[in-house]
Amino acid sequence: MKARTSSFRDLVHGTISAPESRYSVTGHTTPQDESETSQKRNKLLSSLMSQYLARDVPAIQKQIIHHFEYTLARTRYNMDPFGAYQATALSVRDRLIESWNDTQQYFTERDVKRVYYLSLEFLMGRYLTNALMNLGIHNQFVDALHGIGFEIEQIAHEERDPGLGNGGLGRLAACFMDSLATLNYPAWGYGIRYKYGMFEQRIKDGHQVEIPDYWLTHGNPWEIERLDVTYPVRFGGHVEHTGHGFKWTGGSIVRAVAYDSPIPGYDTYNTLNLRLWSAQPAKEFDLASFSRGDYYGAIADKETSEKISSVLYPNDSTDAGKELRLKQQFFFVSATLQDILRRFKKRKRPLTDLPTKVAIQLNDTHPTIGVVELMRILMDREGMGWTSAWTTTKRVFSYTNHTVLPEALEKWSVSLMEKLLPRHMQIIYEINRRHLEATAQKYPNDGHKLQRMSIIEDGYPKMVRMAQLAVVGSHTVNGVAAIHSGLVASRLFPDFAKDGYRIVNMTNGVTPRRWVQQANPTLAAVISRWIETDEWVVNFELCKGLEKYVNNADLQREFTESKLENKKRLAAYIKRQFNVEVSTDSLFDIQIKRIHEYKRQLLNILGVISRYNSIKRMNAEQKANVVPKVVVIGGKAAASYVQAKHFIRLINGVSNVVNNDPDIGDLLKVFFLPNYNVTLAEVIIPANDISQHISTAGMEASGTSNMKFVMNGGLIIGTMDGANIEIREEIGEDNMFVFGLHTPEIESARKQLKYGEYKVDDSRLSEAMRQIESNMYCGSSTSRPIMDALQPYNDFYLVTRDFTSYMEAIDRVDQAFKDKTSWVKKTIIAVARMGKFSSDRTIREYAEQIWDIECTPFIPGSISYK
Repeated sequence: MKARTSSFRDLVHGTISAPESRYSVTGHTTPQDESETSQKRNKLLSSLMSQYLARDVPAIQKQIIHHFEYTLARTRYNMDPFGAYQATALSVRDRLIESWNDTQQYFTERDVKRVYYLSLEFLMGRYLTNALMNLGIHNQFVDALHGIGFEIEQIAHEERDPGLGNGGLGRLAACFMDSLATLNYPAWGYGIRYKYGMFEQRIKDGHQVEIPDYWLTHGNPWEIERLDVTYPVRFGGHVEHTGHGFKWTGGSIVRAVAYDSPIPGYDTYNTLNLRLWSAQPAKEFDLASFSRGDYYGAIADKETSEKISSVLYPNDSTDAGKELRLKQQFFFVSATLQDILRRFKKRKRPLTDLPTKVAIQLNDTHPTIGVVELMRILMDREGMGWTSAWTTTKRVFSYTNHTVLPEALEKWSVSLMEKLLPRHMQIIYEINRRHLEATAQKYPNDGHKLQRMSIIEDGYPKMVRMAQLAVVGSHTVNGVAAIHSGLVASRLFPDFAKDGYRIVNMTNGVTPRRWVQQANPTLAAVISRWIETDEWVVNFELCKGLEKYVNNADLQREFTESKLENKKRLAAYIKRQFNVEVSTDSLFDIQIKRIHEYKRQLLNILGVISRYNSIKRMNAEQKANVVPKVVVIGGKAAASYVQAKHFIRLINGVSNVVNNDPDIGDLLKVFFLPNYNVTLAEVIIPANDISQHISTAGMEASGTSNMKFVMNGGLIIGTMDGANIEIREEIGEDNMFVFGLHTPEIESARKQLKYGEYKVDDSRLSEAMRQIESNMYCGSSTSRPIMDALQPYNDFYLVTRDFTSYMEAIDRVDQAFKDKTSWVKKTIIAVARMGKFSSDRTIREYAEQIWDIECTPFIPGSISYK
């Protein structure tokens, strides 16, 4: 349990006075040369801003109305829900800014070491409810809004999800920021402020249709535009040798403009910062072109520059798309490093001390070019020699790997790198030369090892392997689950592991603040009532206290009632979306995640087809023994991922057939929920009875949705892959439904299928495949590529090989669900044993084992603001 600021909760609930002074000058020694004007300014600040904003209901109401009338310039007598949301958000933001400014000043005065978390995605979800919960003023705002005619749910619904991420990578970054703030660690998040998100997913005639995600259409009240924080970022040009070193010049300049969003910790004053960069032209308008009548040319630079931060993950199947993605990555790391170094250089210390005050975490390979950019800055701008620059750089960076699929690791062509970043390509060649020279000295006459470990991949074209660059340029590499970290060392980077590179495991986690307290208030209330404290919100290990009551009928009833409320909420959503009633007595079977072949939504839907066929053949007596099931699948397919989009079409085709078959009734319903995002997940996850995490073994790095589902009182059907393995170790094998091949068996199973040494013999699978092939669920343009993928010589993801084992596990789920008492006991035990999977535990391990940073809780009145 971390040390907490003891007065925070008492202050929030009004049992003690507000801090005497936000800006304390008591006990501060004023330098002799401080001007009289500066002294007066400090005294004025202290008197004008002596207290934090009041948190009582009348004061909150007054401030909401004030923002509505003065900030939004609206008449208070014509307040609509969206205007009420904006005014409410601004009033909450005011409270965040108070502690946010003070926290940053406190870190500065204490001269603490900070971690900078670099991620191309931050899937934050809606801010309002999360901020109110973490600040401890949710109930006050509920009462304040009710008093002026609005309900908090109505207001919260007006907020759009920030379109800053796609899936697990971005949501992990968001959970980490929440934990960093809650645990009082000094940290900043850095990324890109995308104008348009991934895309808004709609379903038309069963097909995924992508439309732009205009998430910023009505602005974002949670961010602060920092027009005073801008940095130039160069692309193209050429490299000059000055006689003393190298100078990168020419090309085009893009301006990075900072947008800041406060990230509050729970039950603490500490509020961190997420800084996102927006691309703008260095020159807003070309007057000369305009005067010549070239009106489009006059704004060409503006349009070219702004493209960089326009869209998350532009399609990289074209050369133009690849160039834009590389530009995005360099743009945000260059601006970030300039910002970090500006902050570091405020105090006069040598740049070789950078690792004592700065830790930079690369979230996947996307920010890896930062290793080279820091080398360029240290050598070309700061005059540092190679050896000192490289030693400093390696001590600063650490790298999180998120995939063991070689084809998923980023590579950029040397020609593209030379075109966009010519100086960086020179540095990469030199890094690689020195790296291979040192390797060759250890392993003489082993050319194959040098090829495997080289940052430059020979071929046509030559490629820069960003994962190898990240490993060589970091002091620590980590995987995100025990099995994944083992595979990183043994399969992905075995030569580096044998050579002594530090590869460790940091099993992922999720924040219980958003994923239980906020998403599932009924379960949160049950937990707090039975363990007689709400401290589990910051120490999920305390939920172990539930286990001693597992046989208590009252606790079982309350768990069941909580689950029923959440299922009713999801059923209501399905009714609104599809105009179909579902029974909340059914088993809610859910799979929501990015649509990908290795995640095997295809295996799930083949099982659904088999279940449909089985029910279809039953008589009335047999149907009476069937467990009713509601199958929910959700997730986006990348716009260029054609096979994944075929899966969505098949799922919707099956849904159409099953849901409209009168022979089936309520025994089986199937729904594909479009536009899966954080807000929708908060509705879906608490309603789960069983969730599916069925990736081909050895291919899922970790997964975090599996953790969220179990924390919310559901069980898992899954393969021994990613974090599933550790979840089973924690909650017990009896409380999980495991099936399928294990990682060591995968390669031989692929060979057996490919060469006809193993034949899948399951009539249920054969029947389902015949129906797909006959276009029963979708047209031939979809059914043909799906059938091709299921042929033994093509079944790389072993869908057919694991099918029978999967169906056996489904049968075990059905039998277990029939025994309601036994089932609820399993869910209680599962929740009670999930303490390991809080992101708080993960962040503590990063802080202690990788970043070497310390908790620094801010206490009001403890800063000088000089």
